Amino acid sequence: MSFAADQFLKTVSEEPGVYRMLDSEQQVIYVGKAKNLKKRLSSYFRKTGLDAKTQVLVRNIDDINVTLTNTETEALLLENNLIKKYQPRYNILLRDDKSYPYILLTKHQHPRLAFHRGARKIKGEYFGPFPSAGAVSESLRLMQKLFPVRQCEDSYYKARSRPCLQYQLKRCSAPCVGKVSDEEYSAQVDYVRKFLGGKSHEVISSLVAKMEHASEQLAFEKAAKYRDQIQLLRKVQEQQSVSGKHAELDALGYCRRNGMVAVHILMVRDHKVMGSKTLYPKVPKDSSDDEILTSFIAQYYCAPGATGRIAKELVLPFAIDEQQPLSNAMSELKSTQVKLNTVHRGERAQYLQLANKNADSSLEVQQSTQDAINKRYALLKEALHLDDIAHMECFDISHTMGENTVASCVVFDRQGPNKSEYRRFNVTGITPGDDYAAMAFALNKRYGKLTDESKIPDVIFIDGGKGQLNQAVAFFSDWSFAKMPLLVGVAKGTSRKPGLETLLIDAGRKTVSLGSDSPALHLIQHIRDESHRFAIAGHRNKRQKQRNQSVLEEIGGVGQKRRQALLKYLGGMQGVKSATIEQLSQAPGISPAMAEKIFNHLHDKA
Repeated sequence: MSFAADQFLKTVSEEPGVYRMLDSEQQVIYVGKAKNLKKRLSSYFRKTGLDAKTQVLVRNIDDINVTLTNTETEALLLENNLIKKYQPRYNILLRDDKSYPYILLTKHQHPRLAFHRGARKIKGEYFGPFPSAGAVSESLRLMQKLFPVRQCEDSYYKARSRPCLQYQLKRCSAPCVGKVSDEEYSAQVDYVRKFLGGKSHEVISSLVAKMEHASEQLAFEKAAKYRDQIQLLRKVQEQQSVSGKHAELDALGYCRRNGMVAVHILMVRDHKVMGSKTLYPKVPKDSSDDEILTSFIAQYYCAPGATGRIAKELVLPFAIDEQQPLSNAMSELKSTQVKLNTVHRGERAQYLQLANKNADSSLEVQQSTQDAINKRYALLKEALHLDDIAHMECFDISHTMGENTVASCVVFDRQGPNKSEYRRFNVTGITPGDDYAAMAFALNKRYGKLTDESKIPDVIFIDGGKGQLNQAVAFFSDWSFAKMPLLVGVAKGTSRKPGLETLLIDAGRKTVSLGSDSPALHLIQHIRDESHRFAIAGHRNKRQKQRNQSVLEEIGGVGQKRRQALLKYLGGMQGVKSATIEQLSQAPGISPAMAEKIFNHLHDKA
């Protein structure tokens, strides 16, 4: 280790803060936080008592950067942000970046209930997050039965001249055509707000009072309507209710087996189990359970924009050292007290038992899937006579009659598809429709400037016959690295049906046919189909972009104003294309020289 730890530790503050450990290439390999930076960082350089993981980490340290914070809570939040940014290899990594779905109640005159995912640009109230899109859809269906608030798009709502089918089904009160007063509609919207906010008891009490008032006024039809709504609400409560007293908590189930970890979150809101989800954090070797669970809670609940996830109480599967600092940080984010507890009896223990059971079951399914992948890799190694396959890549070409040619490269590792490593190449400088030249172009783009031997795949699959494979053989004929990937062409059978593929090896001089039920062939079909899908998607995007771009934009000197003038004066693009040079020159802002330039460009294009 070249890092001068003793000299560095003399300068470290005893304040709270965050530290970033860097390797010899100045890559961040670990991010941590501490209440006392000097004490925490000194602990890494003890002569005894370090676990295996920490010893490996310390051997790779070349430098340490430190950022001071005012409090330990600030340090925790900064640590989480930096882990998200740098994805250090020695940190526990929670890869759960997807946007969670919400229910949106808009701020229109007649508010709308809607599914929402993504940035909160629409004005209104957001309820959630929900564990899945299915949970949102189910909640919206329930809302339609309970409260006749519109869920239709604004364009549909504004165009109505008579009530739609939802009104006939008593699932909307038809505010679009005035079938309900603004006051009554606002009352229903308020019920929705309270119900989604976990105050269904208040909704029932209010409806009971309205039913009794209507009965006293001899408005029996209105009273019956409230009665039906109350009965449906109570039925829903009976179906969803659980027997206890806890209104809002998350129970975290935990299972660790064979190097993998599953954390199952069971979400309880308004005394009801609202849903659950299982996450699988990426865990470095020799990480402790305490470290894993601490990192999971920090990254899941303290991430930017994740405040809505935080429940008033988290029930943990076991006690952790950072329990109080995490509680303080989450309380500060939520602006209310958040408790982290471990329990052994009662209702919360039952929730935890259920969460642990789900974590165990989910991990078993995940590992059986991984076992199937491992079996496919083992059989493929045997079929190709290779000692190991840790990295495979596959290339495919997509175009329409030679236009908008796109090449794809997809990457598989031991876990299956590694989508962050996928690449597309816009193929240029070739004869349109020449798939062989396109393949040579893609291979040169991918490996022509490669400097890191560790990025060389063990196997490269070429989707196509001998012609495409020979392009790969020619490219690698003067390969300068010691490691040489195995080049395999995947040729379709005469009927092009899956299962009849032939593998071409050794420049096509050797062929291998695998049975249609072979797991090794299924793995090859998977990577081949993935490269095909990725290439077609890129080609379609490129083609659509070209279609959406006016031909006039390609002409130098024809800006937005001139384009608009031409299109207006000549009645659209067809009029521009059929116009003579003289007719073009009569458009505002178009000189005779510019008109000739436009005419020549358009007709050269044709």
